[in-house]
This record gives sequence, structure tokens and C-alpha cells, in this order.
Amino acid sequence: MHEPHSPLLRLAKRDGMPRGQVWAIRLGSFAAALLISALIFLIMGHNPLGAFGTMVTGSLGKKTAIRQTVRIAIPLLGTALAIAPCFKMRFWNIGAEGQITAGAVGASYFALFWADQLPQVPLLIVMAVAGAICGGLWALIPAFFKARWGTNETLFTLMMNYIMIGVVKWLQGGPWEGRPGSQIIPQFDDAAVLPKVLGVHCGWIIVLILMVFMFVYMKYTKQGYEIAVIGESENTARYAGMNVGKIIMRTMFLSGAIAGLVGFIVSSGADNTLHAGVAAGVGFTAITVAWLAQLNPFAMVAISMLLAVLEKGASTLETQMAVPASISDIITGIFLFCMLGCEFFINYRLIVRGGHKEGAAQ
Repeated sequence: MHEPHSPLLRLAKRDGMPRGQVWAIRLGSFAAALLISALIFLIMGHNPLGAFGTMVTGSLGKKTAIRQTVRIAIPLLGTALAIAPCFKMRFWNIGAEGQITAGAVGASYFALFWADQLPQVPLLIVMAVAGAICGGLWALIPAFFKARWGTNETLFTLMMNYIMIGVVKWLQGGPWEGRPGSQIIPQFDDAAVLPKVLGVHCGWIIVLILMVFMFVYMKYTKQGYEIAVIGESENTARYAGMNVGKIIMRTMFLSGAIAGLVGFIVSSGADNTLHAGVAAGVGFTAITVAWLAQLNPFAMVAISMLLAVLEKGASTLETQMAVPASISDIITGIFLFCMLGCEFFINYRLIVRGGHKEGAAQ
């Protein structure tokens, strides 16, 4: 017998799962992504083994390819680290795109107008600090409104992305325009460009330092503990005497500052200029990275590299096998969908009405 209004299917959160079973699900999801992608290649008339081989060699086969893959992974990892403390606190910061752009604007100001007044190292330090401050202040606005009036941070941070992108478009066609009518901001002076280490701009060193910092900050500091408590229950945090509003603003400023630092790295290390697409969708993709890594900074490295391999490999498919860009995007999307789907089944189980005691369909 079952209750009259009991649904046929319902979800229940798992209390836990053996580590072996967790990895079995993850490997199974990866295998499913490979099989679905292979089917699409077959339908398009391409050899799946050849296509996958092209993706791997195109992203990891040569030193130049590896360097390009690492360049793609750098902003992904940095932005995932930026949004991790917010998500841990259950403050849904969807505004990393705008915060990256704000940081790039702050850094670009000094790159464009101070390059002839400061030596390279002090100039880069000033640019980095300016990027972090601008990104932090841009993130502080929705945090203040959330702490003061309880506004919806998801919509607020999302809308602020477009405002900052609009600011850059105005700068491109106005105060910072290189040639009248060009709608292009000039390239940075050599003094404002990040130096290369092992063939890649030294932004990779900065994000690895940030990775260690965020691991220690979130796991071993009082501030990290407060973030975790608020994420579990705001009422519990208030009962314990925590100033929830202050912690929200402090955490969002830190998040925006790291995203702003990513904006500095991209504009100074990769693009060597400022443009409206400086964030290039990284702020949204990084949400996937942070979610798949379960907010673990070290796991974010592997996932950022995996997504970078997919992106670089997909672009190689376009050039070497004449695979349409849309197909490459579909393949990338399939892998992301399967990777996210496996995390769902790791955390939840499907309960069928009229089954055994739990009625769980494992």
C-alpha cells in the first residue's frame, strides 16, 4: 500500500556513498560522454577514433599546444577560485564576468596612461592591485544590497555583468579609443605585459598561489569557518553571534578581488589590451568548474585543465578535420552535461513508489 498522493518518482538526498562507487559513476559518465560523442562523429561521417585523437594531439601533442591549453585553463581556474567562497556561503555570485571586466578596466587604466611613468615591475604590481580593488568594489555592490535589504543576489550580480561590459564598449568608442572610428583600445606597452615563464605568461604562477591561499583560507581560518557556518544556516550563524551581513560583504569583496585579478591577468598576459569580451564567458564556465570540484581548490586544477583540453581540442577539430564549430560546441556540451549529471546521481537517488523499504533505484 502506498499513500494516495505519493508521487510515482521522487528524489532523496543521499547520506553518503562509498568512494569506489562514486568513482565508478564518474568513470561511467565519462564513458557515456565518449559514446554519445562518437555517435555524433559517425553521423557526421567522421572516424570517432581519429576525431578524439585529433582533440588530444591538438591540445596536448606539442609544446605550443600545451601552452595554449594552459592559457585557456588559467582564467578558468582563477575564476573558479574566486566564486568558491561565495558558493560555500550559498551566495550565488553569477557576476564573475562583470568582476573580471571591472578588474581589467582598472588594470588597463594604468597600462594605458602610466606605462611611461613606472618601471615594469612596479607598474604590473599597481595594475594587479587596481584590478583586484575594482573587481572587489564591483562585487561589493550586490553584497551590500543583499546584506542591507535582502535582494536577490543571482539577478543582481547577473545584471551587473552587462553594465560593466557596456562601460567597456563606451571606453572603446570614446575616452580610450585608439584611432577615431576604430572602436579599438590601443595595445599595451611592453612594460604593461606580463612576462612569460616556461613559454606561458606568469599568470599561471599567480593562480597556483591563489589556489594554495584559498585552500588554507577556506579550510583553516576563522573567516573560512564563518563562511561554512553561514552556508549551513544563517540563523545558526546569527545565534552564534556572527555578523552575517559583514561576512557576506567581506567574502564578496574577496571573491570580486580575485576575479578582478583574473581580469588583470587576461588583459595583461593574454590579450595585451582591453575589449568588451575580455571575460569571454569564463565567469559562467567557472561555475561548472567549481561545482564539479565540490569547491575543492586542488580539484579545480584538474577540471580546469580538462575543460581547456576540450576547448582547445574542439578548435583543432575545426581546422584539421573541417568539423563545424557548432559540432565542436555540441561535443564540449555533452561532456559537461555528463560530468554534471554524474554529480547529481552521486548526491541524490531516485525513489520509485511501491519499491522496497526505501524504494530506491540505485
